[in-house]
This record gives sequence, structure tokens and C-alpha cells, in this order.
Amino acid sequence: MKKREFLKSATALASMTILPSSIWSMKKNNRIRIAQIGVGGMGAADLNSISSHPSVDIVGLCDVDSKALDEAKKIHPKASVYVDYRIMLNEMKDQIDAVVVSTPDHTHAPASIMAMNLNKHVYCQKPLTHHVTEARSMRKIADDKNLITQMGIQVHSFYDYKLATILIQGGIIGKVNTVRAWSPKNWGYDGAPPKGSDPVPDNLDWNLWLGTSSKRPYKKNIYHPMNWRKLLDYGCGTLGDMGVHIFDTPYNALQLDVPETIKNNCRKPNGYGFPEKNSVTYIFPGTKQTTEKLKWIWSDGPGAPSYHRDLKLPNKEKLPNQGAMFIGEKGRLLLPHFMELPRLIVDGKYKKIDLSKYPEAKKMGNPVRDYDKEAHLHYHEFVDACLGKAECTAPFSYSARLTETILLGVIAGRFPNKKLHWDSKKALFQESDANQFLDSKYRDF
Repeated sequence: MKKREFLKSATALASMTILPSSIWSMKKNNRIRIAQIGVGGMGAADLNSISSHPSVDIVGLCDVDSKALDEAKKIHPKASVYVDYRIMLNEMKDQIDAVVVSTPDHTHAPASIMAMNLNKHVYCQKPLTHHVTEARSMRKIADDKNLITQMGIQVHSFYDYKLATILIQGGIIGKVNTVRAWSPKNWGYDGAPPKGSDPVPDNLDWNLWLGTSSKRPYKKNIYHPMNWRKLLDYGCGTLGDMGVHIFDTPYNALQLDVPETIKNNCRKPNGYGFPEKNSVTYIFPGTKQTTEKLKWIWSDGPGAPSYHRDLKLPNKEKLPNQGAMFIGEKGRLLLPHFMELPRLIVDGKYKKIDLSKYPEAKKMGNPVRDYDKEAHLHYHEFVDACLGKAECTAPFSYSARLTETILLGVIAGRFPNKKLHWDSKKALFQESDANQFLDSKYRDF
């Protein structure tokens, strides 16, 4: 089945359903019943953070790896356990208020859309989806059903990123003309596909791990649990991993929509893995925070970023390992990643930031330097929003656009050094050969 066909039917179904009484009883009782899909790796961290909220009851756990499931069950012994999320959602639909999706990228949309069509609020890990069509459909379903949603970009709620947003929107460097963002991480693979197959471990349901993606033989240490981010069928490369975190604050602060053009300087596609090094140039339409057009340059992989005068720091300092630089008409603002304060640079020198000029910044109090404390904030915001006590700051209405931007850069990696033109209204490239990568077939499994 084509993803486009699946998403069309899912969206139609969304418009016909009625919110169940459990949504209202949840707010009345001040408790929220959560089921989580994917509880190993990052899923274990998600489970720890979401369950730390005093109003949360973990009622369902699902994972294709029995070892991860057993560990989660030890911590939440009252929860029902499942290997197949479809069975869990169908059997427990009257016992669940919200769902957390912490699977590899290719399963984000199928699991989230099923949960939303059952009227469940959804917290989904980043990037929101594996394909552009999925991001647009998830946003529409969430809007049509008026569901509470949040994408898992936990640093969105950290002090330093919120402060940078306040400073940029407060005009600290005037209108911004360029953003440069970088990460030297390498979630790419330039080698050949592995040959042969290995026995599937007893603890792993390989068919369910593959899910809607194409059938492929299992190879030890290639896919689960470690390296799927590097591979076209399952992840979104470094851009879809660290890029989402590092893009988030500039994207939010500058109030950007999706780009008009995208160009990726990388190696030729090999049909299996993402390029190990990418340099992606986006051109965005202007906003009130930017010049008429905004240029955005993303660099990843070993050695990133290459030298540029925009990135030169005072006192011959080295750049942070990862981060973003805003270049504006009155100076530059450096935002390291992560848990470091933004730094103002004017005329080649650091300049002290006077927070008294920014009332919203003063309300935040002092900088927080406790990761364990801040890590829970984004999750708790989602829970409180479900209970009618807060609003999510990374709902699908926002995070779908951010994810679309990321994915357009990923697609540009299929066409090295070629500028692609994106028509946001039609959701199509002018270059017709690129449109085949906006979605792909769903396998029946």
C-alpha cells in the first residue's frame, strides 16, 4: 500500500470520529493513563520522564524486543505488555488516554496515526515522521480531532533555548539574514549493504521491527538496536537526529515556515545509507524577525563545520562542538548545544547581555544547570496539557513544519549539488523526480 493511500484513508477516518468520554473523565479525575510504544534505548528515557509526573499511570508497554520489555515491566509491574502495538491499541483503547511513541523513525507515523484515530493524545519522538506526507497527515489529524500532541524535542523546554528565543524576538541582533548550524556527528553510511543474513535473536520480533518498511534479512549490529538512524529505510541521518534539536530554536525564534529551495552538497546516493557528510543550504521566505529572505546552512559529519567568517569567535576561541549562529544586522548570537548560555558578539567582541531589557527572560529566573531536572519539563508539559492545565510548545502544528523542513534537506541528499524548489501549497517539488521520495510503499505485516 502506498503511504499516500494509507494517509488519505486515515485522515478521512479522523474527520468522522467523536471524542470519547474518557477524554473528559481524565480531566475530571486529574489522572492520565498512558501506554508507550518502544521502551528500549531512548524509549527507556522517555518512559522515565513521562512516568515521573505524579498524575501519570503507565498502563501499557509495547516493544518488539523482549529484553527491553522485561526491563520496563520491572519498573511498571501493573502495566500490560505487548509486542505488537496494533494489538495493544485495539485491546486497550478504552483504558488508554494518551500514547508515547519512541520507536525508530519509520514507525512513528503508523503508530501515532493509529493512536490518534482512536482519539488518543500523542507524544512522539523526533523527527516526527520518516516522510513528508506523513508529517502533513499527522498535523491534519491532530488538528481535526483537537488532540493534544507534542514532539519529543526535550531541549525545547530548556532554559538556554527559551532565552535565545526571547533575545532574538526581542531584536538583540536586529533582523537575521543567515543561520549557520552544525554537528560533527555521523549518522551516515557510505559503505555497501551487508551481505547474507544472521539468525534473528530469540528476544527480537524482526517482522514487527521492520513494520511497514520493506522486508530485509536480519544482520547483527546493523539495524537493531544501534545503527538504524544511518539507513534510508529506517532513519533520517544526522539531519533527522541532531538537526531537529539544533534547528528547533532558530526555527522557532525566527517564526519560519517551510523553505523555498534546498540544496545538499554531499556524495552521490548509494541507495542504502545516508551520506556521512552533508552541507545543506535552505532559503526561507522572510518573516518579521528576518530579512526579505533567510539563508540557512546546515553542516554535519566529521570536521563540521567548515571555516567561515560568520563563525569566527572572539579571542581565537574554538566553536562549540555543536550549535547554531544567528547572523543579524546588529551582530551575532551564538547558541551552543547544549546547556550553555547564548553569547552575543558585536564588532568581533563578546558583549554582555542586559536581561533587564527582556521582561520574559527575567520571569524565567536563574539559568538551570541540572539536566535531570530539565529533562522532565517537556514531558510534564504534555501531561499537564492533556489535563487542561497547560499548552504544548511543540505540538504537531509546529513540529510537523519543522520536520518537513528537515526531511526536505534529507531528500536533497538524493540529488547532490542540485537546487530543489519546494511548492508548499501543492506539497510538491518543481523537480518531478524528487517527488517519489515524499513517501514510499507501506508493507503489510
